[in-house]
Amino acid sequence: MYGIVYLVGAGPGDPKLITVKGLECIQQADVIAYDRLVNKELLAQAKPDAELIYCGKEPGRHHFIQEEIHQLLVEKAKEGKTVTRLKGGDPFVFGRGAEEAEVLRAAGIRYEVVPGITAGIAAPAYAGISVTHREMASSFAIITGHGRDSKGQDTIKWEHIATGIDTLAFYMGVGNLRYIADQLMTYGRPRTTPVAIIEKGTTAQQRTITATLETIADEAVTQQIKNPAMVLVGEVASLHDTLAWVEEEAQYVNHSGN
Repeated sequence: MYGIVYLVGAGPGDPKLITVKGLECIQQADVIAYDRLVNKELLAQAKPDAELIYCGKEPGRHHFIQEEIHQLLVEKAKEGKTVTRLKGGDPFVFGRGAEEAEVLRAAGIRYEVVPGITAGIAAPAYAGISVTHREMASSFAIITGHGRDSKGQDTIKWEHIATGIDTLAFYMGVGNLRYIADQLMTYGRPRTTPVAIIEKGTTAQQRTITATLETIADEAVTQQIKNPAMVLVGEVASLHDTLAWVEEEAQYVNHSGN
């Protein structure tokens, strides 16, 4: 009898932000296939005899590795094992969870999707930025940020998102930041639009920088911002200046000695 595969979102970085069901899937799994951005503290919750398999994707080998992951999930489930496919964030938000679900369905294997908190919402929240706001933003979009026009990878409809959506959250956009900013400005987004970049959001290493759409690319270079990082474009990015509760909490702890 075949086993079952759980496609689980591990959340944005802080291990305490995983859902109750997600944690149960880790604790009950015979096999855990985990991604690069999964907090390793979550793996400590696995059974002592659980098989832990790293499925991180290295640059230039994404497609090949993904096919191997498909094969792994099918093979382990066919052995009758309970498999947890553990992904950073949410499995259906730039997590290729749907592709894995399609493969499992084609192979006749049961699966469940366990949503996780995605970084496009969580990282801004930890930086004091509400992606929607009654006075600033009534619309919000999450966008892949790594597509480059020079490589024929840019499928974003810039003419629509530049002025049609209030808050834009770009995933994997740090290396492509100058192109993103230029496209938004070209298609009508004001150069003075506030932008925030949250590096390693929700973790102890979280760092946030702010600038304008015109200056953010240079500022990111100056501050040596690295992935993983979320890029937030919109008036709500200015909220970081007044609602940066993570930084305030750190100062309180340092001052009180707790």
